[in-house]
Amino acid sequence: MSDNEKSLVNKGRLQGFLITFIVMTVLFLIIGGLAGLALIGSGKFNVGLLYGKPDKSVIDKKTESKLDTLQAIIEQEYLNEYTQEDLRDGLYKGLMEGLDDPYSVYYTEEEYQELSEDSEGVFEGIGAYLSQDPDTKVVTVTRPIPDSPAEKAGIKAGDILVEVDHENVEGDDLSVTVAKIRGPSGTKVNIGVRRQNRDGIVRFDIVRAKVESMTVDSKMLDNSIGYIQISEFDDVTSAQFKKAFNALEREEMRGLIIDLRDNPGGSVKTCVEIADEILPEGLIVYTEEKDGEGDKYTSSGENFYDGPLVVLVNGNSASAAEILTGAIKDHEQGTILGTTTYGKGIVQQIIPLGDGTGVKVTIASYFTPNGTDIHGIGIEPDEELELDVDAYLEDGTDNQLDRAVEIIEEKIKDSSK
Repeated sequence: MSDNEKSLVNKGRLQGFLITFIVMTVLFLIIGGLAGLALIGSGKFNVGLLYGKPDKSVIDKKTESKLDTLQAIIEQEYLNEYTQEDLRDGLYKGLMEGLDDPYSVYYTEEEYQELSEDSEGVFEGIGAYLSQDPDTKVVTVTRPIPDSPAEKAGIKAGDILVEVDHENVEGDDLSVTVAKIRGPSGTKVNIGVRRQNRDGIVRFDIVRAKVESMTVDSKMLDNSIGYIQISEFDDVTSAQFKKAFNALEREEMRGLIIDLRDNPGGSVKTCVEIADEILPEGLIVYTEEKDGEGDKYTSSGENFYDGPLVVLVNGNSASAAEILTGAIKDHEQGTILGTTTYGKGIVQQIIPLGDGTGVKVTIASYFTPNGTDIHGIGIEPDEELELDVDAYLEDGTDNQLDRAVEIIEEKIKDSSK
């Protein structure tokens, strides 16, 4: 995601939750940490008691000497201002960057606070979903939240974020960029974007506000076909999905379309809860850690939806969105339509360090019910169909959604024979 990938799964060994997080981009929006490790964040538990000391420390005498030399050079030669805390944060971030894993990150106190707010689905900022390509580091607006300051100012899906308060943020980690955008309600921030078919940088003065993420949108289409769009999986998403699903069922929907296009993922716990509303009894996803251990997450089948189902996906559908897609595909409970998904099949864990900071580290791989490892590969749709971007931009025509409706109508017709 962020930096926005934010996702928990129940982890028996630590009695808490794992999280998987997409930053594809993505974005951002991660869920808090392990329930067992929550005590660390409260200061009631020492993280050192849980992890102890490494077998071989990176900070040996040679390293200490080199760090002292570098600091002396900075003190004597560096032109601009800095603080000791800046340097320490740089050391911690550098250690995690040494893993060469875009999903393993150190968070400063401010960044970790932003992370926690994101996972709850309520925050103070401009109200736009962002995603980041882990290779190019390009940050793109996935979409502005309806009625948010970003939408009212004119920010659009597809805008490439390049400046915050006239400071270039290209190449910065998504979490850093998000921290710069966020701020108290009522304060102003200037956002600069590059927009398709527009020359130069388009800038917007935006007044921040308290924003609640509406991660689920729903409506009844023609022929009593229900439509639910899930933009990401946050703490609030499961309840929003159930509310939308129940409302459509009360309207006697005859088929359902779940739109996971451009969904960067988020909370696996939430994803599993939603899958439990749809799937028959059985496996949803399982994980494997470095020691070969792992966990399995299953559906009870009590709320099994047996109507015609189509799931819309694209190359930006990642992480938790792929867990739900993979489970539906493997259980043969619906038709997957669109283009191959992003391919993020690894799990991250957020660990608070007891001083307001935290780390996110990759700890496991996950697999679909049939044992498929989708990391770096993605999930191929049952029916491949590219979005006609020109038609969509011209008049809002969504050929993928139109085809999904056709598939549902065909299934309804076949079932009535």
